[in-house]
Amino acid sequence: SGEQKWSSKRVLERGAPYPQVILPQFGGYWIEDPEAPPPTSSESRGEGEEEEAGERREEDTPHGDYGYQLEEINEAARAYRKHFLGREHLNFSCLASSLGNLLLSVRHEEDGEHEHLHVIIRSRVKSVYHRLSLLELPDIPSVPELAKLLCDEAAGLRFTPVLYPKASRLIVNYDEHDVNNTFKFGVIYQRFGQMSEEELFRNNEETPAFTEFLQLLGDTVELQDFKGFRGGLDVSHGQTGSQSIYTVHRQQEIMFHVSTKLPFTEGDAQQLQRKRHIGNDIVAVVFQEDATPFVPDMIASNFLHAFILVQVEEPCSDSTSYKVSVTAREDVPPFGPPLPNPAVFKKGQEFREFLLTKLINAELACYKSDRFARLEERTRAALLDSLHDELQRRSQCMLGLMSGLEEEGRAENGHAHGGLLESIKRAMRGRSVSMETMSRGGAGLPTSLSGGDVTDVVCYNVKSPVKRRSGLFPRLLSVDSQTEKHNHRSLLSEQRSFDSCHPMLEVRSEVPSNPSSPEAGQRDRFCFLPSHPDTRSKNSPRTNLKFRFDKMSHSAAGH
Repeated sequence: SGEQKWSSKRVLERGAPYPQVILPQFGGYWIEDPEAPPPTSSESRGEGEEEEAGERREEDTPHGDYGYQLEEINEAARAYRKHFLGREHLNFSCLASSLGNLLLSVRHEEDGEHEHLHVIIRSRVKSVYHRLSLLELPDIPSVPELAKLLCDEAAGLRFTPVLYPKASRLIVNYDEHDVNNTFKFGVIYQRFGQMSEEELFRNNEETPAFTEFLQLLGDTVELQDFKGFRGGLDVSHGQTGSQSIYTVHRQQEIMFHVSTKLPFTEGDAQQLQRKRHIGNDIVAVVFQEDATPFVPDMIASNFLHAFILVQVEEPCSDSTSYKVSVTAREDVPPFGPPLPNPAVFKKGQEFREFLLTKLINAELACYKSDRFARLEERTRAALLDSLHDELQRRSQCMLGLMSGLEEEGRAENGHAHGGLLESIKRAMRGRSVSMETMSRGGAGLPTSLSGGDVTDVVCYNVKSPVKRRSGLFPRLLSVDSQTEKHNHRSLLSEQRSFDSCHPMLEVRSEVPSNPSSPEAGQRDRFCFLPSHPDTRSKNSPRTNLKFRFDKMSHSAAGH
């Protein structure tokens, strides 16, 4: 930092004209050359992606935009909503050993005499969209062939169909997780000769030239109860200032973190309240009222990756113009719109269109840098794995093929089901039980359950020390011990009526754990609990349902 200041001071000592940007002594940044050819972002796009990008430019580019175009990270992120959602299509998933989980969507389209396939394949690395013509193909390719066509590494893989009816909602949410329609940018005021972040964040005064520039960027809004995109600013308690600059550019909401509008703390040399917001932005505008050099690493931040420098000439006049320079970290790819030569704009709508478009494209380009690309890849892989598992689980549920362990766990929580067919069976069985109970005119078990005869058992409505849980079988009996000898009747049932859902059931007598409880010794609670089938003797406390019911019947007869 000391060597950097010394180098900057040497530039100042040499006198005018001063460069807008000085590269750091140890490199790590590039400066956009106005004479360089414009950057192209279409080299890595496929046929379908390039066509999609062209269509999107036409939609998002209004008249009077001066030809400045917003760039996209991945056109496939919007393709599913545009070409698949709400239309007949198929989704397939695959667990690939080398590529991780894959998710493929395919849709057939007829346009007059032409037939096309819209295909999207998603991997942990990226999503690829392709529009394939079927004119030269004898038949529609198989799903593995489509996967191989879009991804060379996806060869010889097996795909399974996604059967969940609401899968499209989950898929479109995943595809658009990196679609960003809100942006926040820092705005830093630099005075002549200021060469450190402490000096930059110490500025409090908004000169007429700076105010004029802020009015060009957007509208001054009151933060209290502000309803738009707030960009991390406090809109309830005023802890981040009372005003800020906000605008909407081509359906993108933008909030600016203006250094002079953020709270100033007396005695804080670093002004952490200001740096906390601007230091966490990815792109910042540096406004220079006087010609003075800027070094991009003078602000210590892990997030700031690009700076757009704006130097005003003849401010607050009919001849006001702005000189622009761009610098970014070396792993940030070039981004448009390109700087004209010379890079000087007259104050007006064209400069505003250029600057806002350049800011948005700068942030999108920064996402491709090493730091953000690794973070995005980890996030993307985790979300795709979660989506794949959820779609697989939902598909298994639709087929009634949930694993026994998961089914038992869900049954214990009152959410057991075995697919659509089993739900219908349970509904019909529940209706039959209700009708038989009503026909008896009293509480207790119905006269028949799956064909087996069951005699009456009187149940008294008393509170249980055990929390009720809904499930496939109700908690059947709660008998007062003082009237038990008058109300016990034989309880016989065929075991097969219960084996259709649970192979074994356990009957347990529950009493309050507190011996002094008034409920102790007055009533027993018999519960049917699931038990894993195994070989047990009749003397075991856990045995099959028929034996325990027989034992209960004999005991009742003996009384």
